[in-house]
Amino acid sequence: MESRKPLQIFAAVQKALFLRELGMKTSIGKLGFFWLFFEPFAQVFFLIMMRVVILESQGRGSNFDYAIFMASGFVAFNMFKAILSSSVGAFSANKGLLSYKQVKPIDTIIGRILLQVFVTSIIVLLFTFIGYIFSYPIMPQNFLLVFLGYVWLLVFSFGIGLLVSVGNLFFTAIGKTVSVFSFGLLILSAVFYPLISLPVSAQKILVYNPLVHFMEMIHGAYIAELDHRFVDYPYMFMWTITPLFVGLWLYHRLEKKIISK
Repeated sequence: MESRKPLQIFAAVQKALFLRELGMKTSIGKLGFFWLFFEPFAQVFFLIMMRVVILESQGRGSNFDYAIFMASGFVAFNMFKAILSSSVGAFSANKGLLSYKQVKPIDTIIGRILLQVFVTSIIVLLFTFIGYIFSYPIMPQNFLLVFLGYVWLLVFSFGIGLLVSVGNLFFTAIGKTVSVFSFGLLILSAVFYPLISLPVSAQKILVYNPLVHFMEMIHGAYIAELDHRFVDYPYMFMWTITPLFVGLWLYHRLEKKIISK
């Protein structure tokens, strides 16, 4: 047999894990593949409609496109939330595959992240297509910075997810805590509102949440009427590197225990 390089093995493993995760997600009922994309899309769409209708009924229109604001923020947050929640049980759900030496525990997390990137990309394309059909100005003012914001958020999500998945294997309370705090993070992460609209006292508290900086970065790059005044890039970098480094270090030290546990 012809020996394969490590990168080829990694690519083959990721392809297999991606197809396995996709198959598991779409195997629930005849419309599993449809609901995989429609459910998060519908969540964003109905939240946008509810918020816009409430604002208009109260005569509280904003000076920027609120539909674009909600879509860009909620899609980004939903990606983070999905990666975090799927990472919690990645090791235990794929326990049987770890008997193959080509499959490493960390591969199972990466496979789930790739699936979520695929789902998020489809949702973004759906919104773009709808905007194009109705001649709605949906393109961001700075496409490159919006793309960088999503990629940076992806790396941040991977670091937090890895840290949580390793910890949850030894302390199951961590996984339960993540699910409880997900809703609170949605409210406190500037997904539904720009930070500038809040009182200064609230701004000073919320800027400690790293997700707020990601949301403000994406919103500021997407909508011309908003800016990056609250975005602290060194703070975001610290919150990205630290969990990633600690998570990789813990994983390296505990990989054998993760496989045998």
